[in-house]
Amino acid sequence: MESARKVAVVTGASGGIGTALVTAYRGLGYAVVATARSIEASDDPEVLAVSADVAEPGAGARVVEAAMDRFGRIDTLVNSAGIFVAKPFTEYTDEDFEAVVGVNVRGFFGVARGAIAAMLSRGGGGHVVSISTSLVDNADANVASGLTALTKGGLNAVTRSLAIEYATRGIRVNAVSLGVIRTPMHPDDPGGTQAARHPVRRMGEVEDVVQAIRYLEQAPFVTGEIAHVDGGQSAGH
Repeated sequence: MESARKVAVVTGASGGIGTALVTAYRGLGYAVVATARSIEASDDPEVLAVSADVAEPGAGARVVEAAMDRFGRIDTLVNSAGIFVAKPFTEYTDEDFEAVVGVNVRGFFGVARGAIAAMLSRGGGGHVVSISTSLVDNADANVASGLTALTKGGLNAVTRSLAIEYATRGIRVNAVSLGVIRTPMHPDDPGGTQAARHPVRRMGEVEDVVQAIRYLEQAPFVTGEIAHVDGGQSAGH
């Protein structure tokens, strides 16, 4: 029998923003399916850890199946898994392409396809939210990010497309477009280089991202939105 408890699936949940989102959704009263390539089991019975590389064919379906087997429903998917490789465009290798497209595009496609199907089968609506980057809209000559623009730009586009496709069926689709966030990837900012990229003159914090996603989760009239959490980068260009 399907539980009445709402359930969120969080990809990229083994560190940084993903880990914080698991905690945030538990705070909202959700059970959580936390997935990453390497992730430890949780002591919390309402958190199911699923080890999966979402870049692999079939991995997304396995995550959704695990969620349905354990909790019987999916209400929210947070597509937090992502990979960033900074290189001049002509120096990207086929291996770089496969890695970045695998996580950023197939990772979204595999999990979102199954999660949306699960939402539709229940008929109760749902929410899909992805993490993108302001580099999609505001190219930076100091940051070589061609593959990021190619893949995260696709996430922005599919966010709008799916928001319209499912608008009358109760499923909302949004994204947060980030500036530079202080995470294990960017733990420090020697010389203030990263802070200077933002008009507010600081790096973003994980909690800034969590607050934005928490807002979107609880905003039933908001769909198709690319919310910029970027310290004014998008406004300043």
